[in-house]
Amino acid sequence: MAGARAREIVDEMRRMSRPEAVEGARRYGTAAELGVTIPELRSLAKKAGRDHELSVALWSTGIHEARLLATMVGDPSMVTEEQAERWVLDLRSWDLCDQWCNNLLRLTPLAWPKTTQWALREEEMVRRAGYVLMAVLAVHDRQARDADFEAFIPLIEAGASDERKLVRKAVSWALRQIGKRDPALNAVAIASAERLSGRSDAASRRLASEALRELRSEAVGSRMHRLSKHHPGRRDRT
Repeated sequence: MAGARAREIVDEMRRMSRPEAVEGARRYGTAAELGVTIPELRSLAKKAGRDHELSVALWSTGIHEARLLATMVGDPSMVTEEQAERWVLDLRSWDLCDQWCNNLLRLTPLAWPKTTQWALREEEMVRRAGYVLMAVLAVHDRQARDADFEAFIPLIEAGASDERKLVRKAVSWALRQIGKRDPALNAVAIASAERLSGRSDAASRRLASEALRELRSEAVGSRMHRLSKHHPGRRDRT
């Protein structure tokens, strides 16, 4: 039944397909095949509801947009470690990696352990997924303690010298999101970026410059000033 529904949805996406949208999306480095936009996919996901069997069936089609939709309808409570390890090896573009981490995986108990496991792996998209999870957890997991994110700093500094663009951007994203979480972590992230700025490799220095520019910006400074009046970031994660 899930397979039949997946085929119906893919047929609907094919009817929505626009060649110019495919071309535009691919210019940004995605693996777009049908040109269905994220807002359009979210509309389809809203109609479909949470359905893990449908999610698996959509992913099994191998179609990029169907896999994006799979990340939106999957049930976090039903994601197994075997599924996570299988899907991470299927990732072929940065947008699918990021949507999967943000829409589905961060909501599972696997999210925290996979940050470390995958950040230590050598495969480009697997490593990116580890750092993307750090970034999205920094944004969304309000129950986590500062210490949980401070533990990521050695991994971030280890990954900063990775010259692969998709990895470096994820490492940078993780550091910047951690540094925007609260004033204490802002100081931790700035200190990390300063250490990276003194390294000999260009990748680390480039990442440091990008991070320091944002973390010392007026906008982030104003946010830290507001948060300093009420700092919830040190609660225990459950």
